[in-house]
Amino acid sequence: MSETSAEDRIWTVPNLLSFLRLLGVPVFLWLVLGPKADGWAIAVLAVAGFTDWLDGKIARAFDQTSRLGRIIDPAADKLYVFATILALLIRDVIPWWLVAVILGRELFVACFIPVLRRHGYRALQVHFLGKAAMFNLMYAFPLLFLASHTGWYADLARITGWAFALWGTGLYWWAGALYVVQVRRLVTATTKE
Repeated sequence: MSETSAEDRIWTVPNLLSFLRLLGVPVFLWLVLGPKADGWAIAVLAVAGFTDWLDGKIARAFDQTSRLGRIIDPAADKLYVFATILALLIRDVIPWWLVAVILGRELFVACFIPVLRRHGYRALQVHFLGKAAMFNLMYAFPLLFLASHTGWYADLARITGWAFALWGTGLYWWAGALYVVQVRRLVTATTKE
């Protein structure tokens, strides 16, 4: 199999896991905002977090990386984060300022998309810092969700959830700053040619 055809693969296990994760987004929103089945909603988030880790592990271990996978994997992560912060904001679990800081970072990075397109690039390569930020946020939100309930676990979930949320948000902005550096290098390289 040539490298080009390997990059164009669609039917791989990692891509299937990412598609399943995408299908879980509306299920999660319905569970949180409809019947308010919080236990099931947290289970959906936990499965999403696990499959996010698993699809990358399988892709690297069995050489199943693909162009589609590099698009849908981060897209699924972002959809989960947006769906989760929207649902938790509506349920008064997280404050509006946290949502504004996370969405502000997305808008900041989105400003560079036209620059990339103008220089012939489609998207930036996801780097480790961005993955670490997503990891933190994907764990923060279920914990903050648990903290909104009453029970012996609520205080521990609140402390741990806010630690993950603040650290993840900081890493998210740091990753955004690194994307700016990456864009600058790409643009400088194309203008020198």
